[in-house]
Amino acid sequence: MSEATTAPGPGLDYPKHWEADVLLRDGHTAHLRPISVDDEQLLVEFYEQVSAESKYMRFFAPMPRLSERDVQRFTHVDHKDRVAFVLTVARKIIAVGRFDRIVDKDGKGDVAEVAFLVQDAHQGRGIAQLLLEHLAQAGRERGVKKFVAEVLPENMRMIQIFRDAGYHVAGGFADGVMRFEFPIDSTETSISVMLSREHRAEAASIQRFFNARSIAVIGASRRQDTVGQTLVRNLVLGDFRGRVYVVNPAAEAVSGMPAYASVSDIPDTVDVAIVAVPAEAVQDVVLDCAAKGVHGMIVISSGFAETGEEGRVRQRRLVGLARSYGLRLIGPNCLGIINTAADTSLNASLSTVMPPRGRAGFFCQSGALGVAILEKVARRGLGLSSFVSAGNRADVSGNDLLQYWEEDASTEVVLLYLESIGNPRKFSRVARRVSRRKPVIAVRSGRTTQGVPMGHAVRSIIAPQAAVDAMFRQAGVIQVDTLDEMFDVAQLVAHQPLPRGRRVAVIGNSDALGLLAADAAASVGLQVREPVALGPEATAEDFEDALDAAIDDPEVDSVVAVFIPPLNTTGEEVANVLAAVGEQSDKPLVSSFLGSEGVPELLRVPDVAGSTAGRGSVPSYPAVEAAVRALARVVDYAAWLARPEGEVVAPEEVDESRARRRVNRILMEHPEGRDLSFEDLRDVLDAYGITLWERIEVDSEDAAVAAGEKLGWDVVLKATAEHLRQRLDLAHVWRNIDTEAEMRDAWSTMHGIIDEPGTAGFIVQRVAPPGVPVAIGGLEDPLFGPVVSFGVSGAASELLGDRAYRIPPMHGGEAADMVREIKAAPLLFGYRGSEQVDVEAIEHLLLRVAQLKNDLPQISSLDLNLVLAGAHGATVLNAVGRVEPVADARSDWFVRRLSSQVGDTLHD
Repeated sequence: MSEATTAPGPGLDYPKHWEADVLLRDGHTAHLRPISVDDEQLLVEFYEQVSAESKYMRFFAPMPRLSERDVQRFTHVDHKDRVAFVLTVARKIIAVGRFDRIVDKDGKGDVAEVAFLVQDAHQGRGIAQLLLEHLAQAGRERGVKKFVAEVLPENMRMIQIFRDAGYHVAGGFADGVMRFEFPIDSTETSISVMLSREHRAEAASIQRFFNARSIAVIGASRRQDTVGQTLVRNLVLGDFRGRVYVVNPAAEAVSGMPAYASVSDIPDTVDVAIVAVPAEAVQDVVLDCAAKGVHGMIVISSGFAETGEEGRVRQRRLVGLARSYGLRLIGPNCLGIINTAADTSLNASLSTVMPPRGRAGFFCQSGALGVAILEKVARRGLGLSSFVSAGNRADVSGNDLLQYWEEDASTEVVLLYLESIGNPRKFSRVARRVSRRKPVIAVRSGRTTQGVPMGHAVRSIIAPQAAVDAMFRQAGVIQVDTLDEMFDVAQLVAHQPLPRGRRVAVIGNSDALGLLAADAAASVGLQVREPVALGPEATAEDFEDALDAAIDDPEVDSVVAVFIPPLNTTGEEVANVLAAVGEQSDKPLVSSFLGSEGVPELLRVPDVAGSTAGRGSVPSYPAVEAAVRALARVVDYAAWLARPEGEVVAPEEVDESRARRRVNRILMEHPEGRDLSFEDLRDVLDAYGITLWERIEVDSEDAAVAAGEKLGWDVVLKATAEHLRQRLDLAHVWRNIDTEAEMRDAWSTMHGIIDEPGTAGFIVQRVAPPGVPVAIGGLEDPLFGPVVSFGVSGAASELLGDRAYRIPPMHGGEAADMVREIKAAPLLFGYRGSEQVDVEAIEHLLLRVAQLKNDLPQISSLDLNLVLAGAHGATVLNAVGRVEPVADARSDWFVRRLSSQVGDTLHD
């Protein structure tokens, strides 16, 4: 490919925010960064490893080596008109991608020629696609709108890359060369392609941990009760099907196995290394593992970020080194991982408890808590498919595990114990997709601290706690308050079908417990039929008849069975009935069986896959309240699954480019940002189909009269100062002004009421149709990205926190939920005989504000703080907003990158 004619232009400072750790198709990591003048020798070495055929494909001519002029031209770029990225592994370049801006005859420079060169040994790993994504993002930042590329017809691999990119590609054929051209604006298709590749790569990287066939324990010890000895013993006693190697330079053998001085000395391949050496020695282990070709490391060692600033620095170095050499890392300071699959049986952890095989995958951060979790799982008979305790989760996080479990056939339920959320944007996106296929149940500690637990500190969240909870609901995650409640819900979704509605039948041989269950069900929003009281003399046949009748009843969606020890029948007989009904029923059956917790042996259905309990097994709860509470959580999840998504804002209904031009113009004039003027707001909102009610600012009595005449009277005079709007004892609005005399009277009267008239600005507006005042807001959170809120306007709503929140992008169903979930919602639906407002108009506004915030992260805040929702529409009377620069605005939305480390903070 020939070099493009480049436009002259000043160079820019090195764009460090373009650097990224990335995950390749095979699950290995690499580092992507802009090329620099210091890369000359690395570029020469890289080019020497490229085959003659690949060089010909790139330059359309034999080019066996790079001249000094070539090296200088390729490495000296201005990061504006000439941009180049290199991909490195082990500090060596393995690929280069670049674009060069083309200036046409009219002087326009919004087109650039793009080209790639990947070493032959690394082709087929998805590298060119990654480079294209990052080059397109850089191009968008630099004002490039379209890429062009020339490719030889025989270069089928590159042709396929452009066709699969997800952009709208057009091309032609001339002079023996194929020419491709495509706009680089992100499209729904290109983002979908990117996310699909991200999913496959992250899932592959985790799969290689769980399916390891050879493991090296580094730091294995001959002494009993040491970490290294425990790791070796757990692998062997856990019946690991692969090979175990021990690494200890000071020993000849450990636990009867030969010891090696280093990983490099092991004669066979090593898939995963478990590291239990002092923290200061771990970096040397990384280099040894990289030289051996190890895929990933499980770092049990402590002494990292959990110890303070020195440890945080050590942890950042560890992660940077591991990723630069292509290794993924679980930990440090972690308990380890477990895979219960029969063909693997991997206990690569410090836990001596190997959980029974089951359907749930479990992720947690705390190592100490992980041991308690595994013991609790074993007691309940729940069973796990796999388990990860990620410790400081400096690299592998809960998001990675979600990507893996989504496709893992052995995992039907996902359990998450989260102490903080490092990347809520990605968690929301991935969890929303996984929840459509499998229930995701989460306990979230640190709800107010967001990362106080050392070792995995993250930036604080600006958005209120209610917004975080809303994000979980929006993603379909079943959020619970305690670990016990997590297992209560898990044993239900793992063994019983989902309910089709909220109607519950309660059947039992205790009148008191039946009524208690009915009260508990009603308190959590379930619709309870009259409890069926069988009496203390009930037999197994009585239970069977009552259960069959409830299951067959079309007015029943789920059944709660209560059984306490009777006098004339055995528990085994009733258990057989419960198990038989539970196995055959297409409605969920839960029980409080003899006060048992978990899935008792008597209520289990055999599982052909070898799990502790098969589908149809009946979960039991020691208290009927716990059974009903778990059932209610699952009912809400089933309702989320069944709810239609509804409308979205069609692209043709908004003018994003117009709004973006306005925002960019403001930031060019005010790089530090500023509040949006009324005209700014009108323009931006109008681009999204939102009409801001006309207003005229006035500073004198005569100006107010002139404004009233201009608007045709029937106007209001309004004081805009915030402290007046919240004072119920002060009249800050004078309505229905129809004449000059009335305006002068209003002006005089309002100035007489206000103690300091000079502190209040005044506006004149036409009288709006009557309605309920509501507020719609949007803000940009450093972790969440966009957040949208809704509530009835007024001090009462603010004091009581009566607001609903969602994370864009949003669809119509979510907007409808926002309107209905606030406590003041009855005011919108004809409360005490009032006229019902046009709720669809409110939902329409919510969707458009959400789309605006999703498109424009530079708008740091937007508040439609006075919207009158009437019977025939919603009128936006006032709005405020602010624009601020965003250096790295949601960069992970448009390109694949592993989580970055910012300052002292580590995030998913």
